[in-house]
Amino acid sequence: MQGLYKKPTVVNNVETLGNIATIILKGADWFASMGTETSKGTKVFALTGDIRNTGLVEVPMGITLRELIFDVGGGMIGDHKFKAVQLGGPSGGCLTTQHLDVPIDYESLKERGAMMGSGGVIVMNEEKCMVNVAKFFMEFCVDESCGKCSPCKIGLKQMLEILKRIDSGYGKEGDIEELQHLGETISKISLCGLGQTAPNPVLSTIRYFRDEYEAHIRDKSCANKVCPDLMHFEIDKDKCIGCSLCARKCPVSCISGSREEKYTINQLPCIKCGTCMDVCPVKAISKIPGMHPEVKAMREAEELQKQNQEE
Repeated sequence: MQGLYKKPTVVNNVETLGNIATIILKGADWFASMGTETSKGTKVFALTGDIRNTGLVEVPMGITLRELIFDVGGGMIGDHKFKAVQLGGPSGGCLTTQHLDVPIDYESLKERGAMMGSGGVIVMNEEKCMVNVAKFFMEFCVDESCGKCSPCKIGLKQMLEILKRIDSGYGKEGDIEELQHLGETISKISLCGLGQTAPNPVLSTIRYFRDEYEAHIRDKSCANKVCPDLMHFEIDKDKCIGCSLCARKCPVSCISGSREEKYTINQLPCIKCGTCMDVCPVKAISKIPGMHPEVKAMREAEELQKQNQEE
């Protein structure tokens, strides 16, 4: 084994190398005086998301999530409430309000399904759908997989396909348990750190937000109105002034009506783009959680037809 250009080489991350000079100047005891018993010194975090102050911050190990998010980060933007924080980069886990007073150290985070990782901290408000969040990070991990080992190469794709089904309203009973089984198996037998940690966003969101997965699968509903297939738009006829702007701007011409009869949305061809809601001058159009009954009935009929053909 040889180093870069066949010369002695130190392989480490920039943060570690950046600490060396200060430790040499001030001494190891000074550095160890900060942090916890098992996690010494300071840590640099990339703080981002739905908070007032974003950017790179350096804080002592052992600081609580509450202090990091609300003191250093300035708290949530506007009147929004804190819902979750994803720690450790794309393959880190998500923690909740019940963890705000947890100290940030290697052991405490790992115990709760998160990790220190690359120091990424993404703060999320109550409008986020955690199923959609898990799918987003799984898409990243699938793209980043080198494909060398099967658990990561094949297993992560299987997890992503299940998440996509759930996200698009085709989830079924047993999907949550299958995600857990795949995630735990991939974590145990993957060759490198990516595969071993990639299931974390899924496993942690199932652990702390299982009700959202169940609503997506059983009720075909995204309470946060994030997943397009699990919500719909409706026009309030009492508010509608019959101006026809929504119908004229609809890219698929699925809105019909008149000034006298008011306007309605044909739910089957609707692509959930939200243009109608954006242009309505009287705010008569709303997002409604849940797949529309007409769409649900059509899908059930298609599934029944498919089953009959297979038989």
